[in-house]
Amino acid sequence: MYRRLDGTHIVETLRRLEHRIGERFPDSGLSRVCADLLAAAMESMTRLALLRRPNVPLRVGSWALIGAIAFMVLEALVHLPLAPRWDAFMVLEALVHLPLAPRWEEFATFLQTSQAIQNVVFLGLAVLFLANVETRIRRRRTLAAIHELRSIAHIVDMHQLTKDPDQVVADGSATPSSPERTMTRFELSRYLDYCAELLALTSKVAALYVQDFQDPVVLEAVNDVETLTTGLSSKIWQKIMILDRA
Repeated sequence: MYRRLDGTHIVETLRRLEHRIGERFPDSGLSRVCADLLAAAMESMTRLALLRRPNVPLRVGSWALIGAIAFMVLEALVHLPLAPRWDAFMVLEALVHLPLAPRWEEFATFLQTSQAIQNVVFLGLAVLFLANVETRIRRRRTLAAIHELRSIAHIVDMHQLTKDPDQVVADGSATPSSPERTMTRFELSRYLDYCAELLALTSKVAALYVQDFQDPVVLEAVNDVETLTTGLSSKIWQKIMILDRA
């Protein structure tokens, strides 16, 4: 029951977080970032449903090639008793005894069998190619979605850059270029906590893409997003700890 991520619960958690941020910090940039992440999560649910569906044209082409391979193998098995086993010595012997017509007929049968084997090999390679094409298409679409989540994580980090504990802990004079700082200690703590929650939920949305698609390239990209969000969250929690100790 609790062994898989449920995208529906992630979307519901994001929707509740959007309401919390909007109620605490109305018309804030962080609230709009949460709305964008919520939209990305809902789009991810639709994308995942599409990615789980098989590519019908590619699947039909693969099965057609597999049927052709099976037909050629059966045909070769049917005509197998008509052709003796050939090795290198028998080929040379057939070339030496040119006047023997039956030898040449057997040699021609051998060449036909070899050509059939080559056709089976080429068709098998075509099946593998079509299978890899479907995987590459799904990988490209998944990586594009993960890249979008990575960008959202950086945007969340931009919103917390100027939220320093010094603005409420230490008494320092502001310069004309200093950002506007009007938050109380409690509000700043809640703002930083919301940023950490957004980063955590960003990594969870990214993790949805590898539950049913065990591709090493996609898995590495999701791990990169998780590493990024964990590193950014650690900086946020350091600020929260400074506020708690003050």
